[in-house]
Amino acid sequence: MEAEYRPLPRFEYFVPSSLGEIVALLKEHHDGARLLAGGTDLLLNMKTRTVLPAVIIDLNRIAELSFMQVIGKNLHIGAMTRLNDVEGASIVREKIPLLAEAIRSLASRSIRNRATIGGNLCNASPAADSAPPLLTLDASVKLQGPDGERIVALSDFFIGPGQSVRQADEVLTEVIVPCKQGSSAFVKLGRRKGFALSIVSAAAFGMIRDGKFEDVRVALGAVAPTPMRSRKVEESLGGAQVKQEAIEKAAELVKEEVNPLTDVRASAAYRREMAAVVTKRVLERVAMGEEKC
Repeated sequence: MEAEYRPLPRFEYFVPSSLGEIVALLKEHHDGARLLAGGTDLLLNMKTRTVLPAVIIDLNRIAELSFMQVIGKNLHIGAMTRLNDVEGASIVREKIPLLAEAIRSLASRSIRNRATIGGNLCNASPAADSAPPLLTLDASVKLQGPDGERIVALSDFFIGPGQSVRQADEVLTEVIVPCKQGSSAFVKLGRRKGFALSIVSAAAFGMIRDGKFEDVRVALGAVAPTPMRSRKVEESLGGAQVKQEAIEKAAELVKEEVNPLTDVRASAAYRREMAAVVTKRVLERVAMGEEKC
């Protein structure tokens, strides 16, 4: 059944000009407020009455939330940086090509022109395409609230479908991604290329040294209540010889970790099987030393 779109409900609208003003507004209105970044999800949810905020806080005038900068060994990306800007940035393609590849498969170019990296993570969708690559790279996020800043590992950020550890009076200000040398790959299975939500997605990062896997990281999307790391796959490949048999054995282990659901896009059983398939594909590319960018 298609969603029924109705006129937007009434709400108060604020356009703050500083990060401090955002935090003050969130503290005042708390659970009744929603942050507007790209709006690609929020506005649709409001039209279908899935979300009925009393207050909208528009972040689009806060220039300090849109940036990309290498500090030390990390790439810092402002939460309001548009996904197309992230994907197209030479610094991203050079330092973290895995993220650029994943974003390139996310929705359409017109949506990526509006959608932001912070919004994609804060929606906490199990199918968020930016999450698996960032999880494999040990990324973290910075949150700003009335009590100051705190940094949260992305692996601890998601707690359920549409839920994160971000408090109602906090705003995500930046994503911090370690710049690592290695081979990476991202594979997404969707009903329509480029525009569809993921049925299953997988990202992998690792190094090959002396014919063995080293420091392999694997993460998946749309196969559990949150984007997830596959610890069993990673442990299986630690120090293993780079052979097809080892890859196939490791990929099968992901079936023991995923907890998919059935929805209009795919059954839980299909997702479980495809989780192993896409995991094998990304590991094969890592084994080949392939980095698409």
